[in-house]
Parts: sequence; C-alpha cells; structure tokens
Amino acid sequence: MGKVLYTDFEGIEDIIGSMMSNPQLKKAITRTNMYKFWDNILPEKHKNKSKPYSMLPGGVMVVACQNPVVAQELSLSKVILLKRFEPYMKSLRIRLTDIKFDPKKWSIIDNENVQ
Repeated sequence: MGKVLYTDFEGIEDIIGSMMSNPQLKKAITRTNMYKFWDNILPEKHKNKSKPYSMLPGGVMVVACQNPVVAQELSLSKVILLKRFEPYMKSLRIRLTDIKFDPKKWSIIDNENVQ
C-alpha cells in the first residue's frame, strides 16, 4: 500500500478567504458589525428599547423601537445619532444616510427573542 499524502486539504485561511469573496455573506457580516455598534451611540435610557432591524436601499437603516415615544425621542436626536455613527460607518465602509424609527417592528423582534 502506498503512502497517503494529506496535501489536498484546504487551510482555514483559504476557506475563510473564499467565503469572504461571496458578496452577500460579506454584506451580512458587515451589517451585523454595524448593528453591534448601535448600543455604543445610544443614550443609556434607550439601549434596551431600540434595535437595528434592517437596511433599505440608499443607506437607510430601519430601527425597531419599543413604542412610539421612544421612536419620537430618537427621531428628534437623529442628527446627533448619525454624527456619532459616522466613525463606525467609515471603518466598515458603509454609507449611512438616514435612520427610520419604527415601533411596529418591535413586536417582530420581541417574538423572535421569545422563541
């Protein structure tokens, strides 16, 4: 029996490199990182009352809010939030032009967390 050479295996670097060449996966990872930064820019009183929900075309982020009051308060400070988010967006190379606050999306997120 001949000697078996194990040289056909791909290294982890090659696997991750090929995965990151998939534009959809790269986009999903980038958005996930962006969503993680959300708590860094929020005032303390809103950290458990809002969560990023999705991205719309044109660089618009939709944020689910616990209730309309939270959505209104965050809307009033939208310019400040966009300014705080700017360094994070530059590091991720994402264009964020606007934030929409939607209390209707909170029930969807809340149901996903329960299940």
